[in-house]
Amino acid sequence: MWRRAWAGAARRSLHHSSRWRQSTSSPIINIDNATFYKNYPTPEDTALSNPPLLRDLRFSLPSSNDTSKVQNWSIISPSSIARTTFLQALAGQHICMPPHARSYPFLTQLSQSPHNAIKYVGFDAERGNTVGGTNVRGAYLSARYESRREETDFSLQDYLTGRTELNALERDETDADRRALEQVIEQLDLRKLLSMPVANLSNGQTRRARIAKALMVRPEVLLLDGPFMGLDPKTSRTMSGVLKELAERRQPRLVMSLRPEDGAPEWVTHLVVIDQNLRIVGCGPKENLLSEPSPYSASLQGILKAVEHGETADSGEQVSRDGFPPTSPSLRAGDALVEMQGVQVAYGDNIVLGGWTQEVAGEQLPGLHWTLHRGQRCGIFGPNGSGKTTLLSLITSDHPQTYSLPIRLFGRSRLPGPNNPGISLFDIQRRMGHSSPEIHAFFPRHLTIRRSLESAWADAPLARPTLDKKTKRKVDACLRWFARELSPWRHQPTSIEMLTAASESLTPLRDSPDALREIWKEATIDDLDIAWAHDLRFRDLTFSNQRLVLFLRAIVASPDLVILDEALSGIDEVTRDKALLFLSQGEAVSQVDKGVAKESPLARLEMLTLEGLAPEQALLVISHSKADVPGCVREWICLPEPGEGRQPRIGALSGPLELNERGWDEIWGR
Repeated sequence: MWRRAWAGAARRSLHHSSRWRQSTSSPIINIDNATFYKNYPTPEDTALSNPPLLRDLRFSLPSSNDTSKVQNWSIISPSSIARTTFLQALAGQHICMPPHARSYPFLTQLSQSPHNAIKYVGFDAERGNTVGGTNVRGAYLSARYESRREETDFSLQDYLTGRTELNALERDETDADRRALEQVIEQLDLRKLLSMPVANLSNGQTRRARIAKALMVRPEVLLLDGPFMGLDPKTSRTMSGVLKELAERRQPRLVMSLRPEDGAPEWVTHLVVIDQNLRIVGCGPKENLLSEPSPYSASLQGILKAVEHGETADSGEQVSRDGFPPTSPSLRAGDALVEMQGVQVAYGDNIVLGGWTQEVAGEQLPGLHWTLHRGQRCGIFGPNGSGKTTLLSLITSDHPQTYSLPIRLFGRSRLPGPNNPGISLFDIQRRMGHSSPEIHAFFPRHLTIRRSLESAWADAPLARPTLDKKTKRKVDACLRWFARELSPWRHQPTSIEMLTAASESLTPLRDSPDALREIWKEATIDDLDIAWAHDLRFRDLTFSNQRLVLFLRAIVASPDLVILDEALSGIDEVTRDKALLFLSQGEAVSQVDKGVAKESPLARLEMLTLEGLAPEQALLVISHSKADVPGCVREWICLPEPGEGRQPRIGALSGPLELNERGWDEIWGR
């Protein structure tokens, strides 16, 4: 009897082994000539109502663990929509036509559903603001400005184990759960952070926590959307090492999306390259795509050049993409707008900003000593957790300690004193234009695009602004300049495009300003060309275009101080470059083509409404990406690693970072 039992067990083992060998040769994900849609296509659909998201897609992710056949894939595209859409299609989202063109052979053989076996974690266009039941709306002030913990400040361990509700049901942890927790803690180096509230984690720590949470369910595939977005160079290198270890373990298989300027880590073996128009222009082994002469389209070569160099590609342009020559001096500094004379922010014994001494007039003094003047375009840099957000919150007066610290804003302190009435929060808001991920998280989604821009003149986004003809013209100018990006009628030429085409045509119109003015008058009659902005809602825009609207909102009112805190993070590359050009040149320059700034027809007709940053304005920029730094930035301050006690480094640039190779390394002390 025992022999029969043994033989039966052997047969079952052999059958299981055979099934495993068969399954490991099957792809986990297989897409064969599929087209994806947001909604199910019908004969009544038009290119506007239900456009295809991706066409004729072919992709296969192997399941084999054979190290000689390892494939580590990255999706590279200048378009955040393209990157996110591709990963979502892999995860089983979006309508696939024909339906059978997307399959999961390996998962089918293991009786697993794609929903459970494939996990998507978005840091790019689908980035969430929630981590373990705590979101930026509820934790913003508590996380950054207070030392106490609240009931909803769950620890990282609570987050990883799912205990993130006030009255969570008790459940028994299995041995498998405990083993999985231990594994992700070791894999992602989280042990020292387990007791820390998730709201207090730095950007890089939060990303590791979200990846760990996805790994807790032991998926077969992990899709990471923009894992390096918003990370400083040092944290990016650390994150790359973490992801490399995950990729080498192949449990789960890792597929991630990247911007061209992120570069492609050396451990990435295969690339899918998608252009701005959501066309697959390259797919295959990385070394083949990077080394073969030119069997692909020009758009592929441009993207791959940026990938190879790890930055936005350039070829010795005469001017930067926003119109600045390689060497261009800073503007003359005017009155001081922000003055900090020995600022130190601490929660109890924990100093988060100003834990150093600085040399001031030959004397070593404690705290941060720093001033921003009119006309200056300054970048604030530093590692994640170095205090950049705290510094910015003092400038915007969001931080409670602004009242008690030696800070002057626009020549006045927050608290009144002798012969100094103090400056109110509303005065500060009226004189600053501010765009940041936090503002994005708070911004009312139901506002129309026009109301979103007009709120730049209001005390709060939902308050009614007081507008005159001049302010209305400024809003109109923004809507017309970016109608191609924001308007739902993308198949129609915009009024700016019509004027440009007429001015460049080989007809007498080129030399006839009156004829061009007549064309402009007809194209903009009764503002019908921008009527869509009265109805289109902020929530209806893509992530990239929502960020664009908030960027325009920060600059449209021409405030004394413009603050861009990661304002261009997540914006599509082409839109970002256009926004940077508009920031610096307004409507005066239509584009920079092969290093040459082209004057716009509105400038030739002397019909400009917005002319870019004025000499009396100041600009503050926080960014971890060189490509997101405007070409006008000349002054910079780089905060030290937290707890080091070193004073911040302060310097100046001779020209735009894009055309000054050593500038970025100098800022980061490399």
